[in-house]
Parts: sequence; C-alpha cells; structure tokens
Amino acid sequence: MDKLIIEGSRPLRGEVKISGAKNSCLPILAATLLTDDKCVIKNVPALGDVSTMLNILRSLGVDTAMQGDTITVTPTSSRNTVASYELVSTMRASVCVLGPLVAKMKKAEVSFPGGCVIGPRPIDLHLKGIKALGAKLEVKEGYIVASADKGLRGSHVYLGGHFGSSVLATANTMMAAVLARGKTIIENAACEPEVVDLANFLKKMGAKIDGIATHRLEITGVKKLKGVTYSVIPDRIETGTFIIAAGLTKGDITLKCTSSDHLNCVIDKLRESGLYIKTLKNSMRVKYKKPLKPMDITTLPYPGFPTDLQAQMTSLMSVNKGISVITEKIYPERFIHISELNRMGADIKLEGPTAIVRGVKHLSGARVMASDLRASAALILAGLVAKGRTEISRIYHLDRGYEEIEKKLNLLGAKIYRERE
Repeated sequence: MDKLIIEGSRPLRGEVKISGAKNSCLPILAATLLTDDKCVIKNVPALGDVSTMLNILRSLGVDTAMQGDTITVTPTSSRNTVASYELVSTMRASVCVLGPLVAKMKKAEVSFPGGCVIGPRPIDLHLKGIKALGAKLEVKEGYIVASADKGLRGSHVYLGGHFGSSVLATANTMMAAVLARGKTIIENAACEPEVVDLANFLKKMGAKIDGIATHRLEITGVKKLKGVTYSVIPDRIETGTFIIAAGLTKGDITLKCTSSDHLNCVIDKLRESGLYIKTLKNSMRVKYKKPLKPMDITTLPYPGFPTDLQAQMTSLMSVNKGISVITEKIYPERFIHISELNRMGADIKLEGPTAIVRGVKHLSGARVMASDLRASAALILAGLVAKGRTEISRIYHLDRGYEEIEKKLNLLGAKIYRERE
C-alpha cells in the first residue's frame, strides 16, 4: 500500500490540463452494452474506477482496448449477464450495468455495489426505476437478479428519495428505457452535467430523449442503437479541486480543457470570497490576489454546490480568516475528513450536518489517513499549504478518481511523491 508525502507551503503556479469526467465515462461505458456495434469513447481518464468498469465489461463478453485517452469497446458473440461480486463490490458506479443488461439481454445478475464509505447510499431508486419498466426483481445471495422475458415497456417513473434526485439511478433508468417499448417519463430526474453527457451519448447512438438537462425526461424506446464515437466532458470535480488549490496555496493557475459552465455555483462562491477567476471558452485562470473572506455554503443537487467538493472546500475554509460554515445536505455523514484536518491544526466543529470552521493562521504537517476519494483530495490540499511534512496513508481511494494528481501538482510547483508504507 502506498502513502503520499507532501512538503508544504509552496504556491502553485502554471498550467494544468483537466481530464475527462470520471462520473460521465463510467455510465457511458456501461451504455455501450446497449448496442451490438463498436463504440469509441474519447477523453477517458486513466483511473482505477475506469479499469474496474473495463474489467466488468470484459466479464460480460465485451472486448475493450485503451490507447491514450481513447477506449474502443467491441461486443463479442459470447455475451454474459452476470456482473460478479469480485468486480462490482469495489465500485458503486458498477451498478450502472443493470439497466443496459436488462434492456438488451432481458436479464441480469448484478452484485450489490461497493465504493467509498461516506454514509448510506441505497440503490432503492435504481430498483424502483427498473421495476417500473416491467422487470421482475429479486435479491439472491447478495445479487440483484432481474428479468424481462418479453422486454421492458415504457412507464411513468418518479425517482424521488431521501437524498433527492439520484444521478446513478437516473442514468440506470434512462439506459433501460431507451430500448423499452413505448414512452417512458422520468420525473425528478437528476440533471447534473454527467447525466446530460450520458443522454447526449445515447441520442448520438439513436435514442429518442427529450427534456435533457431538466428534471423531466421523456424517452421513446427504439428497437436498436448504433455504435458511435464520442468524447466525454471535462471533469468538473477535478476542475473545482484545482481552483480551490490555487486559492489555498495563494497561487496562480491556468486550467486547460475544462468548462466553467458546469461550476457556476462554485465559481460564484469563490469570487464572493475574493478569489480572482477569469473564465474563457475552454479554460480559466485562477489567481490569489487578497486574503479570502469566510464563506457560508450548503451542498445541494446540481446546479447547487456539489457534495464532491465539500471536503476540499473545508480545507480552504480552515485557513480563511473568520468563521465559515458548510452544511452537507446530500450525504450528512460525509465529514470523516474533519478529524484528520483537525489533526493538522484546523479548528473545525461538527454540529449535525454542519461544520463550523474557524480559520487558523496555518496548518501543520502531520500523519493523516484518507477515508474516501474526496477526503483524499482534501488532505492533499491541506498538505500543500501546511508547514512541514504531511504523510497521507490509504491513498488507494485517490487513484479511483484523480488522474496523475501528483504529476499535475508537481508540474505546478508542489513537492509531492509516493512511498510504500
């Protein structure tokens, strides 16, 4: 197992290229199961989660090849419908193969998914959506067993749950509906950019989808979909992480190959705090010019402030003068990183789903432990600004969601490297 070593107190300066969106390419790769043709997916990041999804596709009888940031997916004649525990249990997004398998093959056996430990994330809405389209569902020995002998049929589906709209449940239901007979209406659909990206990919394949980027999707089923070449959108969470890194380290970073349109709420909040952000068509410049003011932020479904940037923003708040407040409305238990930040000298108190952050003059390097993907990023950001040496253990989460993050940070002037524990 590896750990990261960071020598802090170094401002980040220069240019960084943003990779393709992890949360887009995973369901898009799953959607290639809907066609008998070859698909070519571009701008795919080299991540642990992508490797897991490719392993799942291969186990389902699909050939895959990755060259650079391009993946070619070619179906074979020996298709399989069982997604095993050994693969699915390591990544939550792997449940996205359920909808395509039932729609295309009329049956599926998919293990319950795994992933980061950030509180309960039930898959009841996935099952609700697939069941509403006529699939028979049962749970056997930890597997979701689904069948639709006569094919799926269009239906009216309301995807409401305790946490609001669900990105992955919307994706799963949408992928199942594109081959269902008749019309499907999905109410309370998630409208995150990654859902829009998947919908655009399906439309290019020949799906009929109206209401994209809204909470009401209307899908008219088609008999078959064709193979296409498609480029994944930039990763808005990686973009946000580097924006925060520039403010935290008092740096000056130009972000290339990204889109500011997907981060309007984040950019607006950081500009209010005093961070200079200039947006262009496919890039943006982020520069620290003056001490940042405290912030009051609540995570919400898109277009609100994303929960996947809550931990990183908490690191920034920890050295902002004054009292900042961040409330987690999506995953109220997603605050495991706070104890580790406090170990580095932060002054953060948790009151239910709200963190009260009193800015300190500086953080100090320490030995800390990552609990999930975004907490890993938050601890890296804290280590970049801390005085002295920071050691972050259990960084295997990091490789699931950030492509070559050490390389990118070192090119910006950081001093960060890996060691075996």
